[in-house]
Amino acid sequence: MFLLEIIRLGLHNLRLHKLRSFLTSLGIILGVAAVIVMVAIGEGTKQAALRDIEALGATNVILRSIRPPESSSLAGSEQRGFVARFGLTRRDRRRLDHFLDDAAHIVSLKSAGSEISYRDKRLASQTFGTSPELQEIAHFRMSRGRYLTSEDLESQASVAVIGHEIAKQFFTITDPLGAEFRIGERIFRVVGVLRPIGFSGGMGSMPVRRDLNLDVHIPITTAEAQFGDQVFRRQSGSFTGEEVEVSEIYVTAPSVDEVLEMASRVQRILEIDHEDLRDVEIIVPWELLENVKRTQLVWNIVLTTIAAISLLIGGIGIMNIMLASVTERTREIGIRRALGATRRHIVVQFLVETGSLAATGGLIGIAIGVLGSIAVGRVIPWLLEQPAFSDLIEGDLPLETRVTGWSIIISFLVAAVVGLVFGIYPAVIASQKDPIEALRHD
Repeated sequence: MFLLEIIRLGLHNLRLHKLRSFLTSLGIILGVAAVIVMVAIGEGTKQAALRDIEALGATNVILRSIRPPESSSLAGSEQRGFVARFGLTRRDRRRLDHFLDDAAHIVSLKSAGSEISYRDKRLASQTFGTSPELQEIAHFRMSRGRYLTSEDLESQASVAVIGHEIAKQFFTITDPLGAEFRIGERIFRVVGVLRPIGFSGGMGSMPVRRDLNLDVHIPITTAEAQFGDQVFRRQSGSFTGEEVEVSEIYVTAPSVDEVLEMASRVQRILEIDHEDLRDVEIIVPWELLENVKRTQLVWNIVLTTIAAISLLIGGIGIMNIMLASVTERTREIGIRRALGATRRHIVVQFLVETGSLAATGGLIGIAIGVLGSIAVGRVIPWLLEQPAFSDLIEGDLPLETRVTGWSIIISFLVAAVVGLVFGIYPAVIASQKDPIEALRHD
């Protein structure tokens, strides 16, 4: 009962000085809230990146044709009509088919056309001829209509599946299904629209260095028959040309455990015709997933360090205020000791006050941190859409937040421990006051 009375007195003393108590715990409040918000932003970004990379297929190995540096420099010279030949070839594809007979899928993509247009709207082409298996191995989902079929390949049909952003830009008020648009000078009919892949230009597009939402997929037989291997692009009165037999190849390993071994075999096969892989790039989404997870681990360690520093500062603030309170309440301590209170009772009273300040600050910080995380994820993207900010930032800047349970629990426990640890010293100082000297204190 005596201890309960001490706890009641400690809490009552905090209520008598509400403003001072609030300012004392402010460091804890801000520290806990900052930790929760920062972890929520980091976790949200990580999850978005993982989702978008997984959309490329965790068991896939992606091969890309890339323009080597010497071709890029020649293309920018005064020479007109220059055609750079580089990248993956049909012979590479035949070798992969022969030596990777255990692969679950091997699917090719072939670039086609230099421009797509619908009425008065035009875009640089991101058109690829491919086969129906791509939908399964790249986890493409349909928003409207259907994907390519084997019948489309056999008949060399002039049909196309368009990305979400193409549908958004070309068909703002009309139904894209059944609509006709041009790839170069050839007319194609829309049979399907893909769901958004990641966020526009975001992490999901990073591995293949293009916005997948701007892709157009046509049957690969149609691409080979109607467009050939050369693509010309006009720029300021001149043109540059590229001759690429195969733009990309997706190789699917039987399981996640065999992805890295499959990637190593692919590299050895490609090195036969591509020295140092100067015009070919190998992308392994599984490695990207692991890199993101390792990066997030480092990020969490950094955040934990920041949290420790901010909460340490909050604890120092509590200790300073409590030391001042010990001096201010010296006479009260003397009276309590004279009435029979032991040193333990004095220590408990001051620890109750510091612990209550830390715990209350931690709870308030949790509330602010959770609400702040939600607000950051909703308000900042909305602000960036406003004219005053949209002109300052090019492209989309999506922001996703995810509040984690561990950040709440750890930040609160650390706050409580910090309060108690930094409250021990003032409590011991108070308990060691000589009762007679304390009674004489003015």
